[in-house]
Amino acid sequence: MDATISVICYKSKTLSNGEHPLMLRIAQNGKSKYKSLKISVAAKHWDFDRNVPKSNCPSKDLINKIILKTKLEYQQKVLEKKANEEEFTASSLIHEQKDEIKAMTVDDFYKQLINELKEKGQIGNSYAYLSSYDNLKNFNKGRKLNYTFSHIDVVFCKKFEDWMRRKGNKDTTISFQFRTLRAVFNRAISAKAVSKDKNPFAEFKLSHLNTKTMKRALSKTDILKIMDADCHDKSELSQLAHDLFCFSYLCGGISLVDMANLTPLNIIEGRLIYQRQKTHGNINLQLSDRALQIINKYSDYQKKAYYFFPILHSKRHITPMQKHNRVRKYCLHINHELKLLAKELNITANVTTYVARHSFATILKKSGVNIGIISQALGHQDIKTTQIYLSKFDNEQVDEAMKNLL
Repeated sequence: MDATISVICYKSKTLSNGEHPLMLRIAQNGKSKYKSLKISVAAKHWDFDRNVPKSNCPSKDLINKIILKTKLEYQQKVLEKKANEEEFTASSLIHEQKDEIKAMTVDDFYKQLINELKEKGQIGNSYAYLSSYDNLKNFNKGRKLNYTFSHIDVVFCKKFEDWMRRKGNKDTTISFQFRTLRAVFNRAISAKAVSKDKNPFAEFKLSHLNTKTMKRALSKTDILKIMDADCHDKSELSQLAHDLFCFSYLCGGISLVDMANLTPLNIIEGRLIYQRQKTHGNINLQLSDRALQIINKYSDYQKKAYYFFPILHSKRHITPMQKHNRVRKYCLHINHELKLLAKELNITANVTTYVARHSFATILKKSGVNIGIISQALGHQDIKTTQIYLSKFDNEQVDEAMKNLL
């Protein structure tokens, strides 16, 4: 039953990058079985006599670490089988299903994750992870992230934070980068790319970062200034910006991306019913007369483009990437117009589409509306305590709360 465990450079197979895969080889009774380690090396960087990377190999340390880990793992399996007097073959050792860690670099994992998100149409998330990847790469002096997730420990996190601070990043930005990295690490744990006991965020808490930002909500007085503003003599873009801000405020703080994706199918018996693009939470709100007037203003556009507002067009913006890029571009234009309108109305706050959402929640809260109703109207899926305690509210309760807006 003796078996020989080794890791070899499989020269008979050449990959698209010109390198050869590293393979686990288990030899037993004159027969050998192979298993890819999901990593490759150039022939010029491999010592075929000693089955180790040469000293000039760029990934020497990583490869040696993987070789040592893999050999120890399978030698342990053989010892356990012998101790338990269990029969085994080279094939059964390789195909045995356990919680084994698959060797994968951080670089490869990020790229695979980003591509998967793009294929699923989750463009916003893919950009967030791409930002995280680029930031880590800059931290690594522009080099590829050719190390495993076990390299990302508490010491790494502290150095990463110090580096971002030296770059002038504030706590909110640092928190975003770490939250994204933590999400990637958790995905790596689920994919068995790293052991869960290697998770640095069990010790490196993000609570030490001050993520409180200046309040973005407007006073009810300023909101009414914007709502009552006469924009009929302004440009089409300026009118659209004004209409979108008012519509968002009147319709539960609906986000720009959700407004851009609204179609006639989202109105049922005078109610606005849609699924949030970000959280996929379901929203069901009564449309006010003012909100219906805004929708009807763009009825001609709706007939030819299908969407309510002149942002997306059903025949031009088809793929998730096309839609994402279009909304992102329009967001800049809309927010620019809102800043001009705010200046004209002597509103000193930085007015954006997001401010309408924030103002909706804050003004209802100040009016004494139950925070759970506000959470439901906003479509928040992460206020777990509120949702568990208060459960769902009837449409009538939400409709009654909305009367406090004006």
